[in-house]
Amino acid sequence: MPRTKLVVGNWKMHGVGSDLAEIRAIADASSAYPNVDSGLCVPATLLERAAREVAPFPIGAQDVHRAAQGAHTGCSSTTMLLDAGAAMVIVGHSERREAQRETDAEVRAKAQAGLGGGLLVILCVGESLEVREAGDAVATVQRQLDASLPRDISVDKLAIAYEPIWAIGTGRTATPQDIGEMHGALRQRLVAAYGAAGQSIRILYGGSVKAQNAAEIFAVADVDGALVGGASLKSEDFVPIIAAAAAAGEG
Repeated sequence: MPRTKLVVGNWKMHGVGSDLAEIRAIADASSAYPNVDSGLCVPATLLERAAREVAPFPIGAQDVHRAAQGAHTGCSSTTMLLDAGAAMVIVGHSERREAQRETDAEVRAKAQAGLGGGLLVILCVGESLEVREAGDAVATVQRQLDASLPRDISVDKLAIAYEPIWAIGTGRTATPQDIGEMHGALRQRLVAAYGAAGQSIRILYGGSVKAQNAAEIFAVADVDGALVGGASLKSEDFVPIIAAAAAAGEG
């Protein structure tokens, strides 16, 4: 059975109250593409307002704590995110793995917490330029995925995002051959971990996706959508990516 394309914008540390109009524009325009699942992961300060403003368009968070509650200053639990209206959450983004030194074990715990509460969890993996140039990209990302995957929990709301770190915000994009090789390798590990259920987990591409390259990327086998950074901040840039996913899904 074909997997429905999933296109999610990651606003990172961008967005204030005056940007709710842009979120509304994206939500309204996305309704023209019912064969694509789409959404936005916004800063914590916008989460509740955005979710209320554009319901039922999915709004998500960019991180979650592994614990249900406790002495964790500055963190948000799955219950808190749900209470604020979140439908999804990103875990293990490369910027958190690097800047916040998040380990695979930490990412796995966060993914389990999100899935346990019913959130759609987008679990990120990816390699650096050094690893890519050393010829160890596929093996490295497979090991990272294996160590980050949640266990003993339903994965029907799990998605994987492959982020070639060297292609984020650099203007560089992996070739279709690079993407196909990595997504195929990730699919193998998902099936190894979950059996037949691994075939239904969507694998998104997350390296400088734009309207200009989206169609080519979505044409690659095992690319089930995109995690979009800078191009998700404006409807005029983001909606054409959703449109490209819709066209790919009809092909």
